[in-house]
Amino acid sequence: MAVSNGASDLKAGPGTPTAAGAKLSTLFAGTMGPLIGLVLLCLALSLTTDTFLTVRNILNVLDQVTVLGIMAIGMTLVILIGGIDLSVGSVLALAAMVMGFVAHPDHLNLGMPAGIVTALVVAGLCGLVSGLLVTVTKLPPFIATLAMMSVARGLANMITDGSQIIGFPDWFTSLSIIRHFGFLSVTVGLMIVLAIIFAIFLNYRATGRSLYAIGGSAEVARLSGIPVKSLTNWVYAICGVLAGLAGIVLAARLDSVQPSSGFGYELDTIAAVVIGGASLSGGVGSIGGTAIGVLIIGVLRNGLNLLGVSPFIQQVVIGVVIALAVATDTWRRRAQ
Repeated sequence: MAVSNGASDLKAGPGTPTAAGAKLSTLFAGTMGPLIGLVLLCLALSLTTDTFLTVRNILNVLDQVTVLGIMAIGMTLVILIGGIDLSVGSVLALAAMVMGFVAHPDHLNLGMPAGIVTALVVAGLCGLVSGLLVTVTKLPPFIATLAMMSVARGLANMITDGSQIIGFPDWFTSLSIIRHFGFLSVTVGLMIVLAIIFAIFLNYRATGRSLYAIGGSAEVARLSGIPVKSLTNWVYAICGVLAGLAGIVLAARLDSVQPSSGFGYELDTIAAVVIGGASLSGGVGSIGGTAIGVLIIGVLRNGLNLLGVSPFIQQVVIGVVIALAVATDTWRRRAQ
């Protein structure tokens, strides 16, 4: 059975330089096109604005893409197995509201650690339910996660009857404000660490490689002894946990939580993964490519803001970029 992610089988031993180099190349397999696009975008913005290439602005871009980046890691796993998750934005909002309700003095007042753990558990359960809807009831991933999107958003509004929760401890909000070593906040560091961990998992662990096999052909993967249903459930659960973690990071940035948080984030998340070279049909993609896709969206939004482009026009531009990315994926699969 062939596992397709843009890298060929390795014939050299695991300790040889050739094998090590080939393994390393799979971390960014299929990302040359997106990387060139990112470089050209940065070049164009550096020529049209005076502030884009400043250290302060680059750090701002990293801060702004943290939430999207964490969510996109989970979405990469889902798209790799040929699925989709439309509920991540709503799960983000639900997790944030649960954390606020459990931790805030005006509500249960159980403390931030309890609030964070409860939020991650709830988010993981939402993802697990989506996975079970796909594997047990055989619902298409689009329908299953669309249902979860509605349920999670409704629950987020029910917790406080649609009201936001404002004010968290200083140590919590400082996680996204204080730059350690002069440039790295805890939230940005968390995103980078998660990206490295999942990149290694996908490329150096048998379970990670199995996700590519499932995306290539779930039936062939099942006949090969891969526990397709179990892994599918785990993938959706992990995607839910990461969406919940993104909600916690967003709460630290805003010092508040509100049930309307994350609206439309699912589209940006899917777009980042696809722009980074992943295929919506499954079996193709990488964390490195997703990171580039996240940066393209972040840099594009930041640059358009610096140029004073209307938010409405920005939506049009982002939509065109998404359409081009999906069209490129379609052309690539037809060529193959």
